[in-house]
Amino acid sequence: MTKADIVAKISEKLGMEKGDVQATVETFMEEVKSSLESGDNVYLRGFGSFIIKKRAEKTGRNISKNTTIKIPAHNIPAFKPAKIFVEGVKTNVEVK
Repeated sequence: MTKADIVAKISEKLGMEKGDVQATVETFMEEVKSSLESGDNVYLRGFGSFIIKKRAEKTGRNISKNTTIKIPAHNIPAFKPAKIFVEGVKTNVEVK
C-alpha cells in the first residue's frame, strides 16, 4: 500500500477531498519526523511507537579492501507496534 492508496481510502471513508487528506497525512509524517529528529519519541496508543534506537560502536569489515573499519555509535529511527496491533496481524494475516 502506498501513501496515495492511504489518502484515497481515507478520503473515501470520510468523504473528504483528497487534497485535504493528503495535506493531513503529509503534516502527520512531518511532525513524526521532526519529533524524532529533535530526540523525542512518538507514542500512538493502540497503534505503536516511533522510537529512537541507539546503536553501539562496532567493528565492521570492508570485504573488497580486506580491511576492518570502526562504525561509530549512532541513532536510528524505529517503529515498535502496539501489542493489540501485533495480535491483530497474527490472527488476521495468513502465513504464506
